Amino acid sequence: MANRTAFTKKIIENVTIIDIADEGKGVGKTDELVVFVEKAIPGDVVEVEIYKKKKNFAEGKIAKLINPSEYRTDAFCEHFGVCGGCKWQHMIYDAQLVYKQKSVIDSLQRLAKVELTGLIPILPSSQTVYYRNKLEYTFSNKRWLYDGENRDDNVDMNALGFHVPGRFDKILEVNHCYLQADPSNQIRNRIGDYAREHQLSFYDLRAHEGALRNLVIRTSATTGELMVIVVFAYADQEQIDHLMAFVAAEFPQISSLLYIINQKKNDTIFDQEVIAYRGPEYIHEEMPSGGKMIRFRIGAKSFYQTNSIQALRLYEITRDFAGFKGHELVYDLYTGAGTIANFIAAHVKEVVGVEYVPQAIEDAKINSGINGITNTKFFAGDMKDVLVADFVAEHGKPDVIITDPPRAGMHPDVVNRLMEIEAEKIVYVSCNAATQARDLLVLKEKYDVMKIQPVDMFPHTQHVENVVLLVLKGF
Repeated sequence: MANRTAFTKKIIENVTIIDIADEGKGVGKTDELVVFVEKAIPGDVVEVEIYKKKKNFAEGKIAKLINPSEYRTDAFCEHFGVCGGCKWQHMIYDAQLVYKQKSVIDSLQRLAKVELTGLIPILPSSQTVYYRNKLEYTFSNKRWLYDGENRDDNVDMNALGFHVPGRFDKILEVNHCYLQADPSNQIRNRIGDYAREHQLSFYDLRAHEGALRNLVIRTSATTGELMVIVVFAYADQEQIDHLMAFVAAEFPQISSLLYIINQKKNDTIFDQEVIAYRGPEYIHEEMPSGGKMIRFRIGAKSFYQTNSIQALRLYEITRDFAGFKGHELVYDLYTGAGTIANFIAAHVKEVVGVEYVPQAIEDAKINSGINGITNTKFFAGDMKDVLVADFVAEHGKPDVIITDPPRAGMHPDVVNRLMEIEAEKIVYVSCNAATQARDLLVLKEKYDVMKIQPVDMFPHTQHVENVVLLVLKGF
């Protein structure tokens, strides 16, 4: 146990890790405080070096691993611990699932006081590596230096990779990423090699200058199509043409080769022109639904669930929880590109989708059109401003509401509107069980929580999706 001397030395000995926090740090307790420990997992006994101390808690890192947990395993990625992704690689996958489900249970019980009689065990991801269909990399002239490296030793300071957590201006050069299937790694590495060989300048995140800014790679698990987007900043057209010609020749399997010139001070591309160098400005994903294959068009700016295979299972759960009979009017809130709306359209009378981003609504309409789906309607606008009494009066009272909000959850005005509408069922899909629980605390005054299904969309991370079925009391 800890003592005063240990705190003075900023070392705590023999800390047993008993849980894992939302941000992925291990949780230990001493006589005096809770300790959050980087890279520690439940069952570890560790010596902790403290680097931050508050009144009731401290944060630290492992100074010595005294007894490793039975859940501990070797991380498979060389970038583990520096890269901000895949923070749970050092924990076996079965244990990851246990603690993801536990985080959902803790949120629903502690924040929403929800009974868990309808809890269904977490659904694992069928793939635990190479499961993402989209990755975005950053070019930077300020590479993250490993221990022992010194920028004065004429090391290459350019990097093409991921932001180091907590350092917006430092980029980790990535050799191999296990999140996206090949040829993703080859494309990134060859573009990086070309840029160095031809002395193209990498972007300076502080001075806002440089030729190369971002690289986005999108793959389709279902159609095999491949999209590559190179984002330039201050490159001349000759540099752009030569690089794009190189990529096209080196990777003829690219279906959609695009580029963007972004000279803003932020990386968002939603307000930027997309220029097609070769192929169309989109690729496709497919999902089976209603006895046929639904096809989704994915553009440079489109939102689509990044785990394609698991997205199908998430949508199947959403559909099955709703228990459609075929006569239902459904509101699909936060519809995005209309993936859920179009997926369920064959099972219901009509779907009304609402989304804040106008471009996403245009994608939703296109996706209905290319599939010959005629029983969907889509509207763009802030949810709290769109979902008002007049909207419901015009489009009809829904039998079922599906809501899939961002991590912040639903605006209080939207929750109150759901309470007023009194749909027979609500299927609440969430990527943040804590904000979902906050909303459920209000909704449970009129609704019973009947089913709860956690879904693992992002292996080796602390993130977990959760689907909840709410049924109007007395229905």
